[in-house]
Parts: sequence; C-alpha cells; structure tokens
Amino acid sequence: MSRLLLKGGRVVDPANAVDDVRDVAIETGPDDSGGSILKVERGIREERGDEVVSCDGMVVAPGFVDMHVHLREPGREDKETIETGGRAAAAGGFTSVACMPNTQPVNDDQSVTEFITAQARRSSPVRVYPIGAITKGLKGEELAEIGELVRLGCVAISDDGLPLVSPFVMRMALEYSKMFGIPVINHAQDPSLANGGVMNEGFYSTVLGLRGMSPAAEEVMVFRDILLAELTGGRLHVPHLSTARSLDLVRQARARGVRVTCEVTPHHFTLTEEAVCGYDTNTKMNPPLRSEQDRTAILAGLSDGTVDAVASDHAPHCQEEKDVEYDLAPFGVVGLETSVALGLDRLVRPGHLDLSRFVQLYSANPARILGLRAGTLSPGAPADLTVFSTSRETTVSPDGFHSRSRNTPFGGWKLKGAVMITVVGGKTVFSALGRD
Repeated sequence: MSRLLLKGGRVVDPANAVDDVRDVAIETGPDDSGGSILKVERGIREERGDEVVSCDGMVVAPGFVDMHVHLREPGREDKETIETGGRAAAAGGFTSVACMPNTQPVNDDQSVTEFITAQARRSSPVRVYPIGAITKGLKGEELAEIGELVRLGCVAISDDGLPLVSPFVMRMALEYSKMFGIPVINHAQDPSLANGGVMNEGFYSTVLGLRGMSPAAEEVMVFRDILLAELTGGRLHVPHLSTARSLDLVRQARARGVRVTCEVTPHHFTLTEEAVCGYDTNTKMNPPLRSEQDRTAILAGLSDGTVDAVASDHAPHCQEEKDVEYDLAPFGVVGLETSVALGLDRLVRPGHLDLSRFVQLYSANPARILGLRAGTLSPGAPADLTVFSTSRETTVSPDGFHSRSRNTPFGGWKLKGAVMITVVGGKTVFSALGRD
C-alpha cells in the first residue's frame, strides 16, 4: 500500500465539524480499485514511499459534487464527451458529476445507462453518475422503467429542460420514486407562461426588443410541484432556482416538512438581466438571468440555508450555434471550470458565506441529495478531495478550457480563488501546483 499525504492544509469537513489545520493521509492502493481516507490528524508522520504534498495556505475539502451537468454523449460529441467533460470537471475541482438524460438517444433505458457508465469508467478522470429520464423519450407521457434505471446506477430522475406539464404524471413520478429513495428533478417552468421567451420579462426585455419570460412561469411550477410532493411524500428537487418568490415557496414548504431541496447556479448568483444588453448569446440560459432583487434573494438563500447546493448546469454548445441572433441561439452556458472560482470570489470573499457553508453547498449537500458515498473525509470514505486557494488570482480564459465548448459569459473575468488539486480515489487527476 502507498500513501498520498497532504500536509498542513486547512481541512474543512462540515460532515465531521472539522475546520482546522491538519494533515490528510490517503491510501492510493496498488490498482485502480480506488483509495480511501486513512486519517485526518495533526502531525501525521511521513513514511517511506509516501507522496507528500504541502498544502500550506490552501484549503483541503471533501471532493466537490456537481449535481447538474450535460455531457452530451451519446449523440452530440461535437459539443462535449464524457472524457472532455470529465477533464473539465477535474480542472474545476469536481470529483463527481451527475449528468442529465437529454442525450441522443435519451437515457431512458438500460442500453444508454450502461453505455454512459461504461464510457465513464473508460475515459473520465472523475466519477460520473447518470440521471435517468422520468418519461420515455422525454415526452412527458409514459414513465420510463425507473426501477431498472436505478438498478443500473441512476441517482435521480429528470426530464431535464422539458418540464412535466401533466400534474398526474408528476404525481406518479413522485409516488414511484419513493420506492427507490431518489429525488425527482423537474424543470420548474410552465411552458404556456414562458411563452417562447428568451430572457427575463421586464424593463430590459422591453428596451432590447426581446420576448420576455415571466418569473411566474417558474413560480407556478414550483408551487404545483411542492403541493404534489406534500401530497405524495416524495422527494422533490428544484433545479437552477432563479427567483425570490420561488425561494420563498421552498422556504415555506420546508418549514411545513415537505421533502424539497433546491440548487442555484453561479450565473444566477453573479449576473442579472442587465448583462443581456450587449446581446451576447452567452448570457442566454434557461431559466434566464433575473433581476437584481432576485439575485440578492438568492444570496440570502445561500447564506441562510434555504439553498441546498450550487450546481453549474454545464451546458456546452458549439460556437456556430451561439454565433447567431439572440432569438435563435440555444439556451445554456458551460460552467464546470468556473463554478468554484466564482463561488470563492463572489460568495466567500465578500463574506456572504464562510468556508464551512461553502463546502456544504459544493460537496456534502449535493452528495446527500443524490445519496452518494461522498462529501466527507471520514476514515474509510473514498479518497475524493478538492484542494483550493482563497487567495490565488485567476483570469477566466475560455481558450484554455478542457471542455470541448467555450460558451461562457465570464471570459476575461479576474477572480480571487482557484482550484489547486483534485484527487479522485486517491489519484491526483488535476494539479495547478507550480503554475504561474
């Protein structure tokens, strides 16, 4: 047995109430079976054969989990593959990602799930957990074989960007998912109220002459789904929540004991609808960028515990798809390689969050929601770790992305905070040590 020894870092492990300067000893193992955490203590003695890494001035945390990404494979490998998405995740500090089912073909049956998991084992440096479709073909009509999908490794079910319009189908999904202890992730949007909008409905959509998408389109669906979760006792997860009223609905439901969780994205806690003024199609996402009031409410929800997780909603698109009129461009931005740095710069540095809460949002909580064996540095846990700096300054450079796509609104941004090392199963899959 060989060991990786991370020395002298500030260990932040909310699951074990640890926030202290300690060493972390990791079993790397003789094969690819994956190492585990041996111990987290002060002054661990070095042994012959140890690989020793000084983490002085850095933070050592349980591996980060992005519970909402699109890897595009199978079907749109021109945008992203499991391999390139995995490399982007490693560079962004994520040791695990959960990929949405809107592939071509849809991940609604055994063959696609098995392909994704096998391809991840072959080519991804990080752990990849598939999310299965709720309905066959994402058509919102007939439930997929959910039990089979879960047996093969799916950790949640979702029709991704296609909301379940039928309350009956949503109720059945919540009822059925209870048998397997998994969350139902429904895109919170009433299509009739969204009305083909391409940005938030309000002052800026009027000035820019773009069709607006009412915040009510999200809020009506959040309210409906919460009522159904309350009725069934099922687990509801609201993805990429974007409005103040939606957040209040979740807060009130949780106070009543409803089993509801939610996530927000870095672009929603960082940008507002005003960013659309340049008609940059990299500001086009669904749900759209909202008002400053909504952004401020999201910051409050991150701080007070209402928001459970930060997820990137990594949505890669080819440049030629985005290089069109705003109305015609696809929704979505890449986020795996910018999420952590944006969180450190815009949440931790201004004092909205302390480091323990930050690690909860990026690691412990998403792992808990998806039922993953992750989010902790307890002895015996998988050796998945993220080491980051709160002081290192970086500049977002899309041309240097590991992702196959470059559609980000953050190109050129200077951020304080950077991922330094990513360890998966005891193996270092990314390191920025020694780089300028």
